[in-house]
Amino acid sequence: MNYAIETTNLTRVHGSTRALDGVTVNIRKNTITGLLGRNGAGKTTFMSLATAQDRPTSGRVRVLGEAPFEHAGVLDQLCFIRDNQRYPDDYSLKHALRAARIFYPNWSQELADELVEMFRIPKKTIVKKFSRGQTSALGIVLGLASRAPVTFFDEPYLGLDATARHYFYDVLLRDYQAHPRTIVLSTHLIDEMDRLLERVIIIDRGRIVQDADVDELRGAAYQISGPAQAVDAFAEGRRVLSSHRVGGLATLVIEGTLTQADHDTLTATDLEYGPVTLQELVAAYGFDDVESPVKLEEARS
Repeated sequence: MNYAIETTNLTRVHGSTRALDGVTVNIRKNTITGLLGRNGAGKTTFMSLATAQDRPTSGRVRVLGEAPFEHAGVLDQLCFIRDNQRYPDDYSLKHALRAARIFYPNWSQELADELVEMFRIPKKTIVKKFSRGQTSALGIVLGLASRAPVTFFDEPYLGLDATARHYFYDVLLRDYQAHPRTIVLSTHLIDEMDRLLERVIIIDRGRIVQDADVDELRGAAYQISGPAQAVDAFAEGRRVLSSHRVGGLATLVIEGTLTQADHDTLTATDLEYGPVTLQELVAAYGFDDVESPVKLEEARS
């Protein structure tokens, strides 16, 4: 079995809202996967279903080959650090670490101690009085030191300064290389985390709009800008992911790759063009004009 997480037509409906809408996706074992999209796209819902903290309205989810809900053998191998992680009212740092040592079979106290020291997490203050950044730091400690075979981080860095965030990225990569496991990260700081990610799943309005290796995805679209009339003429018949216009100027993000003939046309018309960053691509796929999900393989066929 090469997949840690497999879903088929996974759907979750809350009242009139389809938080997830027919999601079929496979996440390989021992990879770092970015789960990307705008607020409310369905990222947290996906994680909640995969970790059995919620149940699907329809469809199927399998983690390590089994349905996770009420399956102790699977749940023992999962760690889910939420962006709004909660702890008992009387918990201090020592209580959280003690519980984690009991709960996670692969727990590394050595790594936990290193992270606690680096993040300067207070040892006597009760957790509910922690700052936002301190709470995030504690979640990172628990998530990394758990060394759970499947680990989910939902916006793990909120409230952390740039130095602390980059320390998290460095330690995550270092420990992942020494102890491979499946890590799924939900993030808005896409450019910062670019170097961590091996695969990216982009969700918009509960649907998968891209699912590809990062190296493939970087070449999945390009950006052109210049006089609006010339830009629109070039874009005719192509799939425009996003459009920004100011006065008589336009900037478009277009799905696909440029041919030599395209390069010649763009040069002749003095239009500016170039690649888009992963951050720009995610923003483009969340643009209102994108009508239907298209996987990378379909877009290139």
